[in-house]
Amino acid sequence: MQPLCRLILGDQLNPNHSWFGEKRRDVIYLMMEVRQETDYVLHHAQKIIAIFAGMRDFARHLREQGHRVHYLHIDDAGNLPSLTKNLDRLLQEHDASGFEYQAPDEWRLDEQLAQYIGTLGIPARMVDSEHFYTTRDEAFHLFEGRQHWLMEHFYRQMRIKHNVLMSGPRKPVGAKWNFDHDNRKSWSGTPREPEDVRTLHDHSVLWESIRDAGVDSFGRPSASAIPWPLNREQALQQLDHFIDEALPHFGDFQDAMHTKAPRLFHSLLSFALNTKMLNPREVVEAAEQAYRRGHAPLPAVEGFIRQILGWREYVRGVYWAHMPGYDKLNVFKHETPLPHWFWDGKTRMRCLSHAIGQSLDDAHAHHIQRLMVIGNFALLAGLAPQEVHEWYLGVYVDAFEWVELPNTLGMSQFVDHGMLATKPYVSSAAYIHRMSDYCKGCHYDRRKREEDDACPFNALYWDFFDRHADLLSSNPRLGMVYMQLAKMSDESKDALRSKARQLRRQLEDL
Repeated sequence: MQPLCRLILGDQLNPNHSWFGEKRRDVIYLMMEVRQETDYVLHHAQKIIAIFAGMRDFARHLREQGHRVHYLHIDDAGNLPSLTKNLDRLLQEHDASGFEYQAPDEWRLDEQLAQYIGTLGIPARMVDSEHFYTTRDEAFHLFEGRQHWLMEHFYRQMRIKHNVLMSGPRKPVGAKWNFDHDNRKSWSGTPREPEDVRTLHDHSVLWESIRDAGVDSFGRPSASAIPWPLNREQALQQLDHFIDEALPHFGDFQDAMHTKAPRLFHSLLSFALNTKMLNPREVVEAAEQAYRRGHAPLPAVEGFIRQILGWREYVRGVYWAHMPGYDKLNVFKHETPLPHWFWDGKTRMRCLSHAIGQSLDDAHAHHIQRLMVIGNFALLAGLAPQEVHEWYLGVYVDAFEWVELPNTLGMSQFVDHGMLATKPYVSSAAYIHRMSDYCKGCHYDRRKREEDDACPFNALYWDFFDRHADLLSSNPRLGMVYMQLAKMSDESKDALRSKARQLRRQLEDL
């Protein structure tokens, strides 16, 4: 009997996919830990470990359910560094009658597999991953003919289409679509950060096999205590804990940062979502039900749902509408290499030392740390956006290119000049001080702009808008910034320019 071979990628760990609805002895599921995927950028050790551990557990689950699985471990003899070369060998070994794969979420894999099946002499096809609310091109068609895309418009259409947080036809619950203005409080210690109840896994043996295979990585491995879920069951437990303990306070403190509370009230569900252990619909439904039964306030629930139903689906639409080529955009022509402290966290800027250090230790930081500390500095300092993108893609356990690339290049670095976001998300030290305790005890003084011990964010902030006035001064959302610049004396502006040039020359020593 010639079997049908089906490929499962490392971010397709969904046991509820229709493929698995029946047990067929004429189907073999192919899974592989392959150097192509560990090596296309330098990845955090925990990211590699967590994905491989999830894949191995998924293969175990499929076998227990009676499915046939051929699994290639990273250190197996004969495991080739290329996905398609391994497929050639496995399809020949099993004398496959046909080949199927679920739609990849990354353009490079989509292109690679599309070209590959064109060379096969057996029937081959791509099927849907059955994960997202939207199709790849849904956002493109929604905005077709419009000069500008707006996430808010997309989000409202998704709410209406999927009847989420609605009180009637085109009527949002609470008579408002967006409660973002209510969700900007700093955190001073109360309410307490919920306990971290995630199961810790000892993957020391797996880590040794990854190292023995010659895979390079960075960041703290923590191989004996990996907190990321192995499977859907653990991801559901994490979802329940978030809904019960953290969601009620998520809205108030979703933008807050604190050195003593790395998680605060964030869900940390993005790894489980992006590997498809969880479906976004069940996460959104769980949050909405928490509001309906009076467990969590509307601003918290709406803010959380907007991240998933709105932003997550929107950035995916931007990605597929503008790839290939989006990854090469650089409207500001920034070319400065990443300073060494992106790899060790050793900078005297306390905010960056903590946010980068947490990223290196945990393979995770929440969205404001990524956007308004690390990304903020990268844009103001003129760091090369492609290097910034590769660092973000590698360091975060939840980072896959479809979601990371638009967030980094569009939202954080604004190098697409407004395809994704309506303005650059940058700030001086004032915002970081308002939303965190990072400025307390810092080597630099948040109140100063040009002195030797002045916070680098201040001069870099004003210099950024001054240097790029030709591109940004006509942006209606930046009118206040340019009004303030216009009020500055020539001497003040010259001093800020001089300080910013000095800072950009001395990034390694900050």
